Amino acid sequence: MIDPKDSQDTFFIHRNTGAKQPHSLSHWFIGRPLSTADAPHQTIGKAVGLAVFASDALSSTAYATQEILGVIAAAGTIAYGYLFPISLAIITLLAIVTVSYEQTIHAYPGGGGAYIVARDNLGELPAQTAGAALLTDYILTVSVSVSSGVAQIVSAYPDLFPYRVLIAVIAVFFIMLINLRGVKESGAAFAIPTYFFVVVMVFTVGYGIFRYLTSSLGMVIDPPHFEATHVITVITPFILLHAFANGTTALTGVEAISNGITAFKEPRSKNAGITLIWMSLILGALFLGLSFLTGKVHAVFSEEETVISQLARTIYDGRGIPYLMLIAGTTIILIMAANTAFADFPRLGALHAGDGFLPRQLTFRGSRLVYSNGIVTLAIIASLLIILFKASVTRLIPLYAIGVFLSFTLSQAGMARRWWRVGHLKPSEEIVDPGSRLKYESGWKYKMVINGFGTVCTAIVMIVFAATKFREGAWIILILVPLLVAIFFTIHHHYKDLASHLSLNKFGGLPARQTRHRVIMPVSSIQQGTMEALRYAKLLSDDVTAVHVSIDPAETEKVQRKWKTWGEGTRLIILDSPFRLFIEPLLEYIKEIIDNRQPNETITVVVPQFIPSKRWHYALHMRTAEFLRRELLSKPGVVVTDVPYQVREKLKE
Repeated sequence: MIDPKDSQDTFFIHRNTGAKQPHSLSHWFIGRPLSTADAPHQTIGKAVGLAVFASDALSSTAYATQEILGVIAAAGTIAYGYLFPISLAIITLLAIVTVSYEQTIHAYPGGGGAYIVARDNLGELPAQTAGAALLTDYILTVSVSVSSGVAQIVSAYPDLFPYRVLIAVIAVFFIMLINLRGVKESGAAFAIPTYFFVVVMVFTVGYGIFRYLTSSLGMVIDPPHFEATHVITVITPFILLHAFANGTTALTGVEAISNGITAFKEPRSKNAGITLIWMSLILGALFLGLSFLTGKVHAVFSEEETVISQLARTIYDGRGIPYLMLIAGTTIILIMAANTAFADFPRLGALHAGDGFLPRQLTFRGSRLVYSNGIVTLAIIASLLIILFKASVTRLIPLYAIGVFLSFTLSQAGMARRWWRVGHLKPSEEIVDPGSRLKYESGWKYKMVINGFGTVCTAIVMIVFAATKFREGAWIILILVPLLVAIFFTIHHHYKDLASHLSLNKFGGLPARQTRHRVIMPVSSIQQGTMEALRYAKLLSDDVTAVHVSIDPAETEKVQRKWKTWGEGTRLIILDSPFRLFIEPLLEYIKEIIDNRQPNETITVVVPQFIPSKRWHYALHMRTAEFLRRELLSKPGVVVTDVPYQVREKLKE
């Protein structure tokens, strides 16, 4: 091995380049390119952060109460007595999950949420499981939320029903386009509709409670028809668990802020933590308020009219402007919920890719300092799901929420494990993990109990979800997540294997200087591009062999005649191909040369290639040089060199 101390002095020269991306059509859509120095100015504050990362969680208030009611409604009026207590239990779980993720935000300021927590405390397999569950959930968030928002539009304008899939796909790519402009601009664009929803919903709940306290709030007038498939005479513990699990869809999106900490202004952890608390307080208050009012007005579970619609027309005594404002705000927030996934999926994908479990391309920041490849990937996969399931919320919803509760469970378990590790450190001891630093903290037992209890609760919800939604489609997620994990480890194995082969740890230095250099140049016809390649080949070595594969005798005779004039005495070997093959005879000849080459001999294949003046001209040519190069690159011991000949330059002359 080479000792670095024995190496010669090396000089490093740094130069600033003024190279910029050329102006293109994309600049009209996503804005001018940003330099790396602009990154600190692209971070967001708490107000915009709430709009970017909380839209998914806040949108769940539009359907969480209805999901609970859908399970217990068959019990009749007694169901309303269970609605608020179940909601209280869900809020308790929300508080536990919020506390856990608030701790995660401060413990792991680099972001990553459940993935990083599981990686540092539970190992790679749980980490990849959490990551696969979250990535799947983000894809489903886009598909479900956009499909749900389009369903609201179609309900108002039934004539658009045949175009619902097209409308949904257009909406997905519109949100993708906004996010490609950068976090700061997408946050500003989506802040207004998000806060519009919050204000309108808070006013509706507040006004509804005021009317209840003043005894002026009545029952739902002309409720939609509800016909139970089976009547529940006794509400069993399993039914309560089922209703509880359905209602916990209100928690989807709570983890988003912990994944996107790096998008916040400094101090990142503090700003992200405050935003998380704001989000949970708003979510909890709205969810409890809606559940309370639903029980008081006796709203009915129905596919024809949502609980939100029934509440709004009861509170506002009809379908006037306040009612329409609430429905409009709800529709917008359902579509905007997809923005949370567009903010977090690329970041989580970049973390996976950085650890070598997803393609490295996902770590690339585009011209607007966002993970462009991740954003586009999410839009494409979500659109394919929408097309596959025909934008049907009913068919998509069973796939939803299992993944996020699996990540909740692993995150809580990871934090509990972290506190156990912290508690067993000496006061002066410190452990440095890839994502955080561990020091002894006196309150570790209390924190470990909270996270341990949260682990049990979220695990129960996940199991109940999987059991009750299995036949409706949840089995797909139960198969998909392990499959994704297997794919992640396959990718990781490739990167590790490649790194071991490229490593310099066992590299003995450069081989002895080559004493002979043999150049082989395929020739299909004799023209200016061939002459350029021949000139370059002779610069490399005096030992140059031109090779022509003979398919047409007349063409071969023409090649021989021209080569006598222009070949400059270079030998030309003609390979007869009776079966009209071009690549195979040439590869066989090169293999023969490789098998019989001398020690310290280098073989270079110089491939002439002309470059047409227009892109569409490529379709008019066989592009044999590209096929040849692709085949030769897989042959060991051969150097392949392209010699391009630009036709455009000659035409201009």
